[in-house]
Amino acid sequence: MTITREPTAAGVAIAARKVAEILPATPLLPLEIDGRMIWCKAESLQPVGAFKIRGAWHRLTDLDEGQRAAGVVGVSSGNHAQGVAWAAQRLGITATIVMPVDAPEVKLANTRALGAEVVLYDRPGGEDRDEVAQRECEKRGATLVHAFADAWVIEGQGSTGIEITAQMQALAGGAPDLIVAPCGGGGLTAGLALACPDARIVPVEPEGWDDVCRSLVAGRILPVDPFAPPTACDALQTPSTKAVNFAVLKQRCAFGLIATPAEVRAAQRLAFAKLRLVLEPGGAAALAAVLAGKVDLGERTAVVLSGGNTDAEAFARVLAEED
Repeated sequence: MTITREPTAAGVAIAARKVAEILPATPLLPLEIDGRMIWCKAESLQPVGAFKIRGAWHRLTDLDEGQRAAGVVGVSSGNHAQGVAWAAQRLGITATIVMPVDAPEVKLANTRALGAEVVLYDRPGGEDRDEVAQRECEKRGATLVHAFADAWVIEGQGSTGIEITAQMQALAGGAPDLIVAPCGGGGLTAGLALACPDARIVPVEPEGWDDVCRSLVAGRILPVDPFAPPTACDALQTPSTKAVNFAVLKQRCAFGLIATPAEVRAAQRLAFAKLRLVLEPGGAAALAAVLAGKVDLGERTAVVLSGGNTDAEAFARVLAEED
């Protein structure tokens, strides 16, 4: 795919203003962990249940009239899909979303309910989602709105950091010095890095899907292992980051962390018990790493709870289990 421009801190500020015009800030909730206070950014409470609404809105509102008329194509396991569909519906833009056949049913149903056409691809069979999306773009003359490898999308996701900073200054007496966030392709973490230049940014990936962690160590982009195990964190199940994301991440992220399935489930249960929040597995990954003691907390630590789109049955099983 062709990168048309690089994301910037100024672009994040513009995106934050645009998002603030249509959406209230999501809550920043205090949570005490072993005598230390952390602050949890509840992006699971967005209208589409995830932070992805931010990047989608910034991207679609910057399309020109011709691009709006031709429509957009998104590619997503479900959260970006809903963000693009939500923005497209409000702007009167036709949206087509390329989604995996094994996406959670709740995400497929919600995307269709928002008026988008869903085109399925075979993720378990190894079909390349970006190739499928490119074909759809060429067939329709549409604009690709990538889930993470897009400057506008990165800037839009970075608006989360603008909100966190303002909220922590009011509630905790200063800007965050550490932000821990779930990471799939790196759109959110790159946006946070641009939005919060004085904070440590720590991406967290699910076990077996730690391409960003390994890429940071290697200093170059490495894909996931071709035999990566199944993961409940479908929102973070990306084959590799992209150059536009890694250019930011390698400058700002000293390391990444890995959350195990058991740690993710424990975080889902704690968020429900202590914060009264429903988190999908991927949305709980950052909290999972913090609860497991995998990162030294800062004086003002923010943890992004990135999404809550999970099937009721799957969430009920998590609550009923004890690892």
